[in-house]
Formats: sequence, C-alpha cells, structure tokens
Amino acid sequence: MPNIVYIATSIDGYIAKPDGGIDWLNEIPNPDGNDYGFGEFMKRIDGILMGRSTYEIVMDFEQWFYSKPVFVLSNTWKELPGKWASKAELIKRHTTDELLETLYAKGINTIYVDGGKTIQTFLAADKIDEMIITRVPIVLGAGIPLFTPDLPELRFEHIATETYHGGLVKSHYLRKR
Repeated sequence: MPNIVYIATSIDGYIAKPDGGIDWLNEIPNPDGNDYGFGEFMKRIDGILMGRSTYEIVMDFEQWFYSKPVFVLSNTWKELPGKWASKAELIKRHTTDELLETLYAKGINTIYVDGGKTIQTFLAADKIDEMIITRVPIVLGAGIPLFTPDLPELRFEHIATETYHGGLVKSHYLRKR
C-alpha cells in the first residue's frame, strides 16, 4: 500500500512562491500538450490526499483534473468551500496512521500525497514510499520548500530520470527500508 509524492519543484527546491502562488508552473512551454506522465501516474493510484492549502489552490482551477477520489485535510473547515466541493471529501487531520486507516477502510490503498505540509508530515512519520519529483528550470529564491530541515534522514533509491521539453527533469525514487 504505497504512499506516493508526485510534485514539481523549482531547481532551488520550492513548490510554491512565498504567497503560495504556483503561476510559475503555468509558464512552462508545452507546445505538445504533454502531461509529463501524470495520466499514467493517476492510473496507479486509488485516491489523493491533499492539505487544505493545496485544495485552496485547486478550488480556483477552471477544470477539475482528478479522476480519482480526493480527500482534503482540515481541522478548521466544517465543509469544503468552492465550486469543486462536491468532487472531494473533507477529512479531519489525525495522526498519519489514523489517516491511512481511514483511507484504507474506504478502499484507498495507493495514495497520492499532495501538498507541502501534508508531504512533510508523511515524510516525518516515514510514511512515503515513492517520490516522483520534477525539477523546473527556475530559481524562485524563496517560497514554500518541499523539504524542511526538521525532517529525519530517509534513504531513497533512484529508479529513473526523464527529461522533457523546456528543461524539465523528472526523477523517480523508492524508499529504501
């Protein structure tokens, strides 16, 4: 039952600007309309677990990009806001083990873990089994980092690297246990 990160970062390791903005991801030239493997990745997973801040970005998208069940973590919301509220389910934040048990009970066994804080929480609890990280050739200089200094040392094995138009470099890692 793997928990998988699939995310893009700047080459200096940020997943968003200091204000949470990800507009820099939309500036990547993509003349072929490539999904960079996202469609194939989505076939592997049963559901998506994302944090509130990530959902706040997603709820402003013009299109819903997810074909699998989406679960949003928040202790402050009583219900999901926005036009996509019916497309996701609100889950109160608990320990990672409790969250996983809740998702497993719903038949969600292969989980796409998304959102900076959520990923960091799962890394801190050693609950990430794979990471697929795409480096975008931009230096943001500041922002929301994918990794924080308080994370434990975790070893991963490099499985593959692909390069794409525009200088994107996607690397796939498996947790060494």
